[in-house]
Amino acid sequence: MEVFSLLAGGFAVALTPLNIGLLLLGCFSGTLIGALPGLGPVNGVAILIPLTFAFGFDATSSLILLSSVYFGAMYGGRISSILLNIPGDEPAVMTTLDGYPMAQQGRAADALAISGVASFIGATVAVIGLTLFAPLLARAAIHFGPADYFALYVLAFITIGGIAGVDPRKTLISALLGLMIATIGLDPISGIPRYTFENYHIYDGVDPIVALVGLFALSEILMLLEKAAIDRAKPIGLTSWLPDLRAIWMTRWATLRGSIVGFVAGVLPGAGASLGSVMAYSMEKQTSDKDGTFGKGDPRGVAAPEAGNNAASGGALIPMLSLGVPGSGTTAVMLAMLISLNVQPGPLLFERQPDLVWGLVASLYMANVALLVLNLPLIGLFSRLMMVPTWALMPIVAAVSFVGVFSISNSGFDLQLMIMFGVLGYLLRKLDVSLVPLVLGLLLGGDMERNLRRAMSISNGDWGVLIASPISVVLYVLAAAFLALSIWLARRNQKRTQKRDAET
Repeated sequence: MEVFSLLAGGFAVALTPLNIGLLLLGCFSGTLIGALPGLGPVNGVAILIPLTFAFGFDATSSLILLSSVYFGAMYGGRISSILLNIPGDEPAVMTTLDGYPMAQQGRAADALAISGVASFIGATVAVIGLTLFAPLLARAAIHFGPADYFALYVLAFITIGGIAGVDPRKTLISALLGLMIATIGLDPISGIPRYTFENYHIYDGVDPIVALVGLFALSEILMLLEKAAIDRAKPIGLTSWLPDLRAIWMTRWATLRGSIVGFVAGVLPGAGASLGSVMAYSMEKQTSDKDGTFGKGDPRGVAAPEAGNNAASGGALIPMLSLGVPGSGTTAVMLAMLISLNVQPGPLLFERQPDLVWGLVASLYMANVALLVLNLPLIGLFSRLMMVPTWALMPIVAAVSFVGVFSISNSGFDLQLMIMFGVLGYLLRKLDVSLVPLVLGLLLGGDMERNLRRAMSISNGDWGVLIASPISVVLYVLAAAFLALSIWLARRNQKRTQKRDAET
């Protein structure tokens, strides 16, 4: 009952006219920021931080604005993923696997509606978890050591084989290529430059946003340029701009499973929404893909990762508030803002500043409703973008890609790097090599290496530390089970394919 009393006090804080206005502003601007390739929630939050200082907002109002931008950007990332096959941010990569094929089949409205509802449910599950279980989950997450995180990333990479396609060799090559790119830059322990060729622009490594925009946006443009002019002029067909409510209802269990998996991943400090999206899609594919429809426009392949990444985003607030440890890159930016306002997140925050904590929690409930109300009526507008001929749409995509990447660092080198990744993505797609394992290797490889190096440093080089913890042992057992299940499913699908071919 005490929780509900505190939450009621939080709604009293969140329902002030100023905070309601900031919440709506954050939801709207966050959705736009998330939909633009190259920006994403981290940049969206960073862009608006100066606004909070310029207008002199207090810590509660500032946090409500930035959290609304955060949630809005996670919603918005799905729009370009589904309509253009260009992820708005890193977690939205998984949505392209089935979202874009649905759009190509004329079901863009269904994909947008499914992703919107899944995002709402995933974020709501996360906020409920934040309300009820923050202290308990924070205490559990703090027990994860470097070796346990390494095991968690091993589990994530084991599931790649079930995500990316039927040829495990190409999947492995793509993942290893991503891991190799992730090692570019300064060594995390010694600080020695690696594979930089004395180019200081990449001392900090390859910016994932630059790689994402190049691999997906520019390679898509190059693929379209390769086609005949008559094909380029044709818009993608659209069967209806109204969503099918039955399709939304059919994804309810995928949404719920994705929400739970994503929330757990988000609570782990440093795991982030990318891992939550990957794990949610992987589990749903292993659980539900009995007919080999995932990757070909299966609505469940849209619902699970969208629920997962939004649940992970809400879950990432738990370690930030309870432990003072950011659960993602965006919460790290928000943590810096709070510290600059003389607010120290940690175990005592709930006691010393309950208005801030519970005002934020209450505002997140309101933001979820506002985002659902904002996004669903615009499905028809977004869907009609599919009617624009590709010859007219792709130059706009190219312009937005270049402007978005340049706005991150104002660096001409990043534009050159983006073009290089575009050519690489084009070549890999021509060879039928999935880009998803490469992106996951790039996104998760740095954290995986850092945790491995820390574990080895702590143990003075003893490899036994990797299996010394019960948590890591459980994760390795799960990884082995996923691997065995993937092999079994691949063989089963191969036999079914051979049987169908023989019958025909």
